[in-house]
Amino acid sequence: MNTLTAEKRDLKTKAKKLRKEGYVIGNLFGRDIENSIPLKVDSREAAKFLKDNKKGAHITLLVDGENVDAIVKEIDYNAMKNETMFINFQALVADEKIHTTAAIELLNEDAVQNGIVEQSLSEIEYKAFPADIVEKVEIDLTQYNVGDMIHVKDLPLVANSKISLVTPEDTLIVNIAEPEAVPEDEDEEAAEE
Repeated sequence: MNTLTAEKRDLKTKAKKLRKEGYVIGNLFGRDIENSIPLKVDSREAAKFLKDNKKGAHITLLVDGENVDAIVKEIDYNAMKNETMFINFQALVADEKIHTTAAIELLNEDAVQNGIVEQSLSEIEYKAFPADIVEKVEIDLTQYNVGDMIHVKDLPLVANSKISLVTPEDTLIVNIAEPEAVPEDEDEEAAEE
């Protein structure tokens, strides 16, 4: 499990000032935390951490020397500024089911012969106890062909009785489409130009 170090932050200091000083702001909340705990994370550390961890990742959050079992609940990224604006974390409690997500990762896309892989779902929402958290669902495309469709109900995750799906089972994840044929007269026109 990955560890991220964070510090409690003073709410008197504005978020904009903290970002200029090289921090990503965030909050830690959970059932046993009366009010959320405002945090700050070194932006370089946050960038390294986010290369391997996405929303739904199960981590150890080190806050002022104390280890907290947590998940990454929310990440706000500003693409224009190429920076992470904030990261929120949820502290986990062993006997409490949490609502979280698992990223969908497609493997061996190049193995699909003569087809176009169209992914329409990038994550699955579910509820589970901390011990049963799934960070990602891998789909190996080597066994699929043109015309095949993969739905949530086709995943092994559905058979796990410890996980309660929130995403409907009939939701389409991947469609392997036939490439569109270019009409012959369009080919001729393109060749003439």
